[in-house]
Amino acid sequence: MSKIGFIGLGIMGKPMAGHLIKAGHEVYLHSRSGVPGELIEAGGRAFGTPKLVAQQADVIITMLPDTPHVASVLFDPDGVADGLSPGKVVVDMSSISPVETKAFAARIEALGCDYVDAPVSGGEVGARAASLTIMVGGSEAAFDRVKPLFELMGKNITLVGEHGAGQTCKVANQIIVALNIEAVGEALLFAAKMGTDPAKVRQALMGGFAASRILEVHGERMVKRTFDPGFRIELHQKDLNLALASARAIGVALPNTATAQQLFSACAAHGGGAWDHSAMVRALETLANFEIGQQA
Repeated sequence: MSKIGFIGLGIMGKPMAGHLIKAGHEVYLHSRSGVPGELIEAGGRAFGTPKLVAQQADVIITMLPDTPHVASVLFDPDGVADGLSPGKVVVDMSSISPVETKAFAARIEALGCDYVDAPVSGGEVGARAASLTIMVGGSEAAFDRVKPLFELMGKNITLVGEHGAGQTCKVANQIIVALNIEAVGEALLFAAKMGTDPAKVRQALMGGFAASRILEVHGERMVKRTFDPGFRIELHQKDLNLALASARAIGVALPNTATAQQLFSACAAHGGGAWDHSAMVRALETLANFEIGQQA
């Protein structure tokens, strides 16, 4: 069994750490908001700083909201870097900047340790079910070392390339997800305003070429008006900011990504930063002055 550190125990990190504990690993835990009691009851051990976690663990996993949070946990005083010794592995499963990821990797490798970026897709449902898609950047040797841990948290696990490749893949994933949410929202809003039952339209489309996980899961959320996260709009905004900033740097136009970001921004302006990202449809409904589910 491995000695694993897990830092960041929010909506995603909590169940992910739980799977590692359940598998019998020694898991050392830290979270800025406190370690959930149920993880302690399951066998995890709480530590007061990232440094203490890193001193105990052979593999240190971070699952944090944004690039500055990862930088702080890794490199601030009493951070992970202060507790590392040669031969350890740092695995960042957050969704952050591909550019900064390469810089973080260089700093960790200078300490004689391996660095792996391994962002995930699948949301809270995938985290709880241990069915996450995990997109990995790093050396093949480091990947082979930590893959058994990934297999406890996910199903589709791919070494995409070197440092930053996992984060680049995650940004691409978030572009596709956002644009699909917009497409499903427009389609169901159109159907509803035409006087057709959007639930039955969704059911019919699930049997054809338009079928997708977004239509299946988020289409149902739109119809049933269940917008508790899930995956918060403010986090998807962060990911699309990464996409748009990176695209500007390499001279690539992402026009529909920009539109999706503006729809998310409209939701946030109405107090919806913490809504599930399927609630993008609310911005479309505001533009149409019509809500899915009301009578046409």
